[in-house]
Amino acid sequence: MTGGKHLDGFIELCQSLLVESGLPEASVHCSGGLELPGYFRAEKKWDLLAIVDDELIAATEFKAQVGPSFGNNCNNRAEESVGSATDLWAAYREGAFKPSKRPWLGYLFLLEECPKSTAPISVREPHFGVFSEFQGASYAKRYEILLTKLLRERLYDGACLLLSTRSGGLRGRYNTPSQELDFRTFARSFMAHAIAFAKTRKA
Repeated sequence: MTGGKHLDGFIELCQSLLVESGLPEASVHCSGGLELPGYFRAEKKWDLLAIVDDELIAATEFKAQVGPSFGNNCNNRAEESVGSATDLWAAYREGAFKPSKRPWLGYLFLLEECPKSTAPISVREPHFGVFSEFQGASYAKRYEILLTKLLRERLYDGACLLLSTRSGGLRGRYNTPSQELDFRTFARSFMAHAIAFAKTRKA
């Protein structure tokens, strides 16, 4: 979880799983050509794209957060994730990705697990009360709530939350708050989408 390339391993793993699912290797982009048109903005750069025969199959965002500024970053990530999905679906609605059918949209987040990210935090309610699930919720819990709601609102088709300590992460150790946000669930979802497309393409 150090340096600007700490998520490359996850991106490369997802790339290999898409190829394993039947997509041509040249169609899965993770190092260049990652821009897609938006509706509220000209373009947005994603971390992983799958585009086959001019059809957008999948787009995925990979994000991470290491302390100490959990508060500001948490709010920023919430705004970014909602905004990016809303922008993409509006662009899709307006035909920006024709002749694509509905693409698969994913969001993977890696959070440092430490006392500051897992301790309960207070909320500010100067005028109106926050929703009850946020009362006393840690930053880790806030991310769990965010990603779960992104799925339930169908802004994303797959979402994954991984919690890892600095030392544990170097040994590949991580926790996940729920099966719904587990990496295996995330991977099964996008692989199923890729397999279905690959089978249809060969038919």
